[in-house]
Amino acid sequence: MNATHIVEILLVEDSLEDLELTQRALRNAKLGNNIQIARDGAEALDFIFCEGPHAERRIEDTPKLILLDLKLPKVDGLEVLERIKGDPRTKHIPVVVLTSSKEQIDVVKSYQLGVNSYIVKPVDFEGFNAAVQELGMYWLLLNQPPKLEK
Repeated sequence: MNATHIVEILLVEDSLEDLELTQRALRNAKLGNNIQIARDGAEALDFIFCEGPHAERRIEDTPKLILLDLKLPKVDGLEVLERIKGDPRTKHIPVVVLTSSKEQIDVVKSYQLGVNSYIVKPVDFEGFNAAVQELGMYWLLLNQPPKLEK
């Protein structure tokens, strides 16, 4: 796959408003290139596992980061997380849950399934913008993922 087509961030979000806010925050931090969007859990799984409309992708070309909402249509975020972290080909991908759910059961279950970070979406734009920029900077620029054998 051409380097310009490598996806750095898979953004899994069904709310149009949150999707636009997240993309704007990433662009403001100069992290808005190479983002793939999935509007539901099934679409996210198709992309990650190179199925359906994404069958031409190579599973080795994983995103550097997955931003995952929990409350998704078709397949919920916890099931998406479980599939990602349960597969040896994808378990190394950093997954950050970015959700409005403060439910302790969601936090605990996410960490049990192997989430790398759990962030509750701030309500105001400035807080949301700052949170998305900081997590993007950390996971894309500072974090050192393992080199995978192919």
